[in-house]
Order: sequence, then C-alpha cells, then structure tokens
Amino acid sequence: MKVSCLQENLAKGLSVVGRATSPRSTLPILSHILLSTDEGRLRLSATNLEIGINCWIGAKVEEEGAIAVPARTLIDLVSTFPPERVDMEAAVRTMTLNLRCGRSEANIKGMDAVEFPPVPVPEGEGGVRLDPEVLRKAIGQVAFAAATDDARPILTGVLFRLEGDRLTLAAADGYRLSVRSAPIAEPISEPFSVIVPARAMVELARISAEEENPILVTVTPDQNRILFQLTDVVLVSQLIPGDFPDYEQIIPRERTTRTVVGTTDLLKACRTAQIFAREGADITQLHVHPESGRLVVSASSAETGNDATELEATIEGKPIDIAFNVRYLIDVLSVIDSPQVALDTISPSRPGVIRPKGEEDFTYVVMPMHLGQ
Repeated sequence: MKVSCLQENLAKGLSVVGRATSPRSTLPILSHILLSTDEGRLRLSATNLEIGINCWIGAKVEEEGAIAVPARTLIDLVSTFPPERVDMEAAVRTMTLNLRCGRSEANIKGMDAVEFPPVPVPEGEGGVRLDPEVLRKAIGQVAFAAATDDARPILTGVLFRLEGDRLTLAAADGYRLSVRSAPIAEPISEPFSVIVPARAMVELARISAEEENPILVTVTPDQNRILFQLTDVVLVSQLIPGDFPDYEQIIPRERTTRTVVGTTDLLKACRTAQIFAREGADITQLHVHPESGRLVVSASSAETGNDATELEATIEGKPIDIAFNVRYLIDVLSVIDSPQVALDTISPSRPGVIRPKGEEDFTYVVMPMHLGQ
C-alpha cells in the first residue's frame, strides 16, 4: 500500500473512528485501526465488535493494499505532524507502516489486515433517510437516560422506532424514562423498532455533528445490526435482542399539580442544591406553593449545610413537597432548549413528569425519592 493524503483530513478521519477501538480487549487487533485503499480513497476502519465505524478520506493511491496499526500510536503521531501532505507506505514483509510528513518520518509496527474483523458497509437499495439535526437532538434528549450497568442489558439500549411519519427514541434505567418523537420527511409503510446500544447512539450524534445530508438508516437482513450511512462515514452497531419495556404504561396520564418555571432558573437552582445534595444521596426537595406562586428548591447535608432557592412559577393545583435525585433533574434540564418547563406531579410517592412548555414531543418521567429511609 502506498498512499498520500492531507494531515488535516487524516487527523479528522482518525478522530471519527478512534473511539470505536477497544484498547483493553483480549484481542489485540481490536486496538488497531485498519487502513485500506478503496476505489481511489483511503478507508479507515475501527471496531470493538459492538460498534464499527468506516470513514473514507480523499487520497492519492499509488499502490493498493491494507494494514492494521495501533490506534493510539497512529492518532498521537498524526496529531504532531504539520498541516502538510502525509505519505504512507506499508511494507508487507515486515508489517510496518512508514509515514512521512514535512521533516518527520516514523515507522509503526502493524498487523496483517486479514486479522481485522470485517466492518459491514450498506449493500443494495432501501433504508430510511433521517434529518441529521433532528436525529442528533433526539439522541441528546434520550440517550443519557439509558442504564450504564449490564444488570438488565435491554436498558443499556435506546429504543429506535419508526412508524408512519414519526421517529421515536426512548431510554430508561429503572429510575427515569426519556421519550422523544419527531416527524420524518419520508413516511414508511412498514413500522419497525430495534434496540440500539446507547453508546452507539452517542457516537452517532458525535460523528454527525457537521453532517448536512440525510442519514440513511438500514437494518441487516438478519436483524442483528443497524447501519447509519453519512456522507463519508458508516457507523455499524450490534442490536440488543429482546423487547423494550412498554414505556407508555409508565407515563402518568393524570396530575394534581402543574408547575411551570423557567428552565434556566430551575437548572441553576438544582446545580446549587447539588452542592449539598451530593453528600446525602443526591436528594433534593421541591416545595410547590400555589397560593404564592413559588417553587422552592432545597437540599441539606448533616456534614456540609443546606440551601434553598426560591423561584417564581405558574402553578395550577394543590401544594406538594416532593424529592428527586438532583442529578436526574440536571440531566434533563441541560438538554431542554425551550425557555420554560412544566412539571406535573400527583403525590410525593408517584413519578413526576417534565416536559418543555408547549411541546408534546418530549416527555421525561422521574421517580421520586423517599425521605427518611
């Protein structure tokens, strides 16, 4: 293999695929990035067997070929190169990649490309096209609510459902639920839903940050993997088998109190409360006073002290004192961009529901915390 490309393009491509490597795997090849020529371009591939990413960059190809090299070494090396042309040549006999850029020259020991697990690319026609900005926003408002431990693998994923002219994403960890739906430009005739690992969804949002063209979504015929095709990148993810919980049953359909408050004001109050709440299981109390139109956010700790922040609010219904995990409140308030949020409550022992005021496409359900336990 003998190719040349710009340092800027190579560094950008490596940043796209680099996070899909698995440095602590028992399989050494998974800590490598595969460099291969592909129809006049250079293809970079990385996989940890759950997520795989292919990225194509413009290059001058003099000789076809492929080699796998350690990801960390290659990424760190290319980042030190000046913004000039990078010449790369792989020696098959010694499995070494020679790189030259400006006055720098380096040799990286690699592995045979045949050892690298295949990272699929889309084949044939079909798929659903989604607006990248809509998809990114939906991922940002949902993926954080997925479970981070593997006790219930199904909850480490994000439900990805397409039905009619709607896309719906949902995630839950047993203490909270986040659901976001959005319209899609091309309605689909056959609805389908799969569970995608939350890590893959977060990676998709990251690598599509500058994407302007629609993202093509396809599921492999064996229903084991989902592919997201961008302009010069393809992300492939394993799917999580099983049935996602019926989240519609979790969302309360009634309320006794609705509290509408400024999003930024409530977020600031929660961050202040967290200073004291973190010493006491993250418990923060919300005191709703309809008669005076006040919401008081408070937290206390026997070790560090206490605080209370009073906010103006529009309140309908009965007074209520309810406690939540302040981290769960901060998480959701950080991804809502509307100026006001509505908090619907029933009782101190029933879940609360947070929605952006005037929007029905986003719903966040959070379990209360019980005091004195």
